[in-house]
Amino acid sequence: MTITFVPNDKGNPPGKLADAELHFAGGPLDGLKLIGFGIWERKTGGRNVTFPARQYSMNGERRSYSILRPIVDASSQNALRDIILEAYKEHELELAEAV
Repeated sequence: MTITFVPNDKGNPPGKLADAELHFAGGPLDGLKLIGFGIWERKTGGRNVTFPARQYSMNGERRSYSILRPIVDASSQNALRDIILEAYKEHELELAEAV
């Protein structure tokens, strides 16, 4: 699996740094990608990753549910979140070195 980033050059919405995609190589997901991850700068400092979600309306209220959910252990999302944040940090370093 490789992680690809699409920078948020427009600055809208505020705080969004980039979108992230997971590209799969090998196995049953070979040649597919999972899109919809977002890299965000927190107002209090630090960064967060949001997962792909689908929005829907119920009784006139907008709601959403995460498309990629843990089967049992909610901490499994934390491992993927950490991998994406680390890859983004490396991506930023590569960009800085290229300048």
